[in-house]
Amino acid sequence: MAQKKSASQQEGLSPESIGVKSVPTEELRANPHNPRLLFDKEPMDVLRSSIGKVGILVPLTVFKGRRQDFYTILDGQRRWMCAKDLGLKKVPVNQVAEPTVVQNIVTMFQIHKLREDWELMPTALKLEVLMRELKEKGDKRLAALTGLDQAVVSRCKKLLSYSPKYQDLMLDPDPSKRVKADFFIELYAVRNDRVVSKMPWFKKDKFTRRMLEKYRNPNSDLKSVTTFRVIKQHITNAKNAKKVPAITRKLEQYTFDDNLDIGHLEIQTALVRADVRKLLRSIGRLNDSISAIDVDEYFGEDDLWLALEQLAAEIRKKLKAADRRPNR
Repeated sequence: MAQKKSASQQEGLSPESIGVKSVPTEELRANPHNPRLLFDKEPMDVLRSSIGKVGILVPLTVFKGRRQDFYTILDGQRRWMCAKDLGLKKVPVNQVAEPTVVQNIVTMFQIHKLREDWELMPTALKLEVLMRELKEKGDKRLAALTGLDQAVVSRCKKLLSYSPKYQDLMLDPDPSKRVKADFFIELYAVRNDRVVSKMPWFKKDKFTRRMLEKYRNPNSDLKSVTTFRVIKQHITNAKNAKKVPAITRKLEQYTFDDNLDIGHLEIQTALVRADVRKLLRSIGRLNDSISAIDVDEYFGEDDLWLALEQLAAEIRKKLKAADRRPNR
């Protein structure tokens, strides 16, 4: 049975193979379209040690452009870098036909999709080139072409909404100084919230800068990027409780005052209203379940009837405390 071709293969986005051979290490060049821009020291040390012991077991994938006297790497830049460090004179390569820009990027996405994930920001930058070249923005379509999960495509597009100065923070070659993409992805839900965007004091760039300062401040309570989910929930609760002016004031205060913690955003009436909505959903599901009980079928289930009696008693107690009479 013929193996099913990927979306990129079906549409001619994968270059044709020419063959495997050994070529001088000095005749290879890094690919300017490689989505992998960051090469952290520790994993490089491990790979270099392995190659030093057993050599390069998997050939690099390369192509030679017209009127070029060198090979460009499609896959294997880390292996090539280690080979240079070790002084290897030749490396094994699988040469393919010169790809177009789109074929180049798509091929590298496809090659790496089953390996260790790239950092998300470099991936996003190459996805942006692909979107521009193909005039394609659909998450599902881009996922099919690149082999990336649709959720990863969506996350990449969120990162592309940030200005270059914030993108550069995710590209710092020093892992200890690099700001993780997760920070900006979690922040995205707050800074792009419709309620927040209409707040008179709000400016995206200034808000992003202040959240980053809080995140880096050891005395701030913004220690985890998931804190932005809590902020988002407070905003949603306030909106549903019609307390937008209150959350507008509180969020501004929290943003610019490092002495305030996340609890400052709580609006009691909004929290109560959120709890009520949860209770109403639970009561609705319970009511449906009780209504569906076949009395004859469950007649002998004493533990069920006892639990219902206890529930009825608790309901009557709450109704009495609220000065509400149950409908008879």
